[in-house]
Amino acid sequence: MTNPTPIPVVLVTGAARRVGAEIARTLHGAGACVAIHYRSSAAAATELAATLNTERPDSAAAFAADLLDTAALPALVASVVARFGRLDALVNNASSFYATKVGAVDTAAWDDLMGSNLKAPLFLSQAAAAHLEASGGCIVNITDIHAERPLKGYPLYCAAKAGLLGLTRALALELGPRVRVNAVAPGAIEWPQGTSDFSPTERAAIIGHTLLQRIGSPADIARTVKFLVFDAPYVTGQVINVDGGRTAHL
Repeated sequence: MTNPTPIPVVLVTGAARRVGAEIARTLHGAGACVAIHYRSSAAAATELAATLNTERPDSAAAFAADLLDTAALPALVASVVARFGRLDALVNNASSFYATKVGAVDTAAWDDLMGSNLKAPLFLSQAAAAHLEASGGCIVNITDIHAERPLKGYPLYCAAKAGLLGLTRALALELGPRVRVNAVAPGAIEWPQGTSDFSPTERAAIIGHTLLQRIGSPADIARTVKFLVFDAPYVTGQVINVDGGRTAHL
């Protein structure tokens, strides 16, 4: 009698809403158990887990953690492993995004933008590394097309995402051959909630500079993450731009 194939377990950070929630739903639909990380969106995370558990019992759970608290990250990983028994993939999706005008950048913005976009993915990947090595798993980082082509007015965010892009390749080198590490770089997917940084004219200009002449959807990112987690065993150290062709002629 052969042992059944273990069900893969994926931890997705910032998974209560928006793109993170779509990534969690898509990976769950592909057969994974999902650990839904959140910081303050407890109700949304709990509701998402309940919905997924209705589809497949005991296949999802919500986990609270402040990713800026580096000392708490090993405990987050340990909680996921204690709940599901293993860890096969880590998706570093959680991110802060806002403008930082040069001349007005302060240490609070530095700590937040660098912390959420670079420091937390590094230390969470480090905490998860042994479990991912044991399972032959992978890491997928959500970077940004502006990691390589900066967006005016967002120098600190762009620098943080550039660091995450470099970290992706460095971790692929450090954690291979057992652990694959890749990144997905979104273009215009959803306009940030609660911000007026992009006027209607600016939004139209962004769309006009995109070869497909439209913004993308969270599902576009989620499908690419799914590919890297489940269908790309010989892909590591790579960044896939999901941007409708915007970076083809920036």
